[in-house]
Amino acid sequence: MFRTIIDNVRTYAVITFGLMLMSVAWTAFLLPHRIAGSGVSGIGAIVFYATGIPMGYTYLAINVILVIAGLRILGTGFGVKTIYGIVLSAIMLTVFQSLIPTAVVQEKFMSAIIGGILCGTGLAIVFSQGGSTGGTDIIALIIIKYRNYSPGRIILLCDVFIISSSYVVLTHLDSAQRVETMVYGFVTMAIQAYTLDAILSGYRQSVQIFIFSKHYEAIADQITSRMRRGVTVIDGTGWYTKDSQKIIITLVRKNETSDVYRIIKSIDDKAFITVASVMGVYGKGFDVLKK
Repeated sequence: MFRTIIDNVRTYAVITFGLMLMSVAWTAFLLPHRIAGSGVSGIGAIVFYATGIPMGYTYLAINVILVIAGLRILGTGFGVKTIYGIVLSAIMLTVFQSLIPTAVVQEKFMSAIIGGILCGTGLAIVFSQGGSTGGTDIIALIIIKYRNYSPGRIILLCDVFIISSSYVVLTHLDSAQRVETMVYGFVTMAIQAYTLDAILSGYRQSVQIFIFSKHYEAIADQITSRMRRGVTVIDGTGWYTKDSQKIIITLVRKNETSDVYRIIKSIDDKAFITVASVMGVYGKGFDVLKK
């Protein structure tokens, strides 16, 4: 029970950090330069440029409708984290927008790059914990639940329409300014999508570990009890010594390898270990095999 509480606190703390990165990206780098970004945040930014309505208000209103679809398809666990993400994002965007009235970086192109990197990083952090910031994130999560598509590409396609609409909506700007707004928006969008895929691919990468040790029972017990990962023990023969030995095989996420190393070292610091990256792992505790 206590471990579950600690895990939940950690999850929501990580989600909060990701949301803060995204909010800072918008309020400190994109909004001051009137860059039309992607997602529901981009819609909120376009509405703000056209009417002056704070971005957080539009963001919250649109997501109230979209989150209902997520609740029905992705489940209540997703819904709790999504509602948390939407509400906290709306609050952060509103507060930060009033606290950061001017751009942190004066050069517009550099602001677009930094904003895209921060948005992509924040979104990847939120996704890695099973959360969402709403909007096109919900659409992406619904699709990747049934298909092995790249979430970054799904969001990219959805956002092309949103950014392109800025040319029609921002009628108070001349044609050149509207084209410039679109171009910088597309730059931010592409960088965000690339950053999102790069981080998520690293986070989801798995490794296969072979462990050769006389203390295989203790190591296997610790991996299964502490890390909740499956372990297979097979028989082997050392061809030089002709001695029989046990070999532990386990599959873990790449970011979990340090935990495995600590377990092995605490039991047998002379164990022989091999680690290899694998293309994909499908099954309980890893990815689901989809159509």
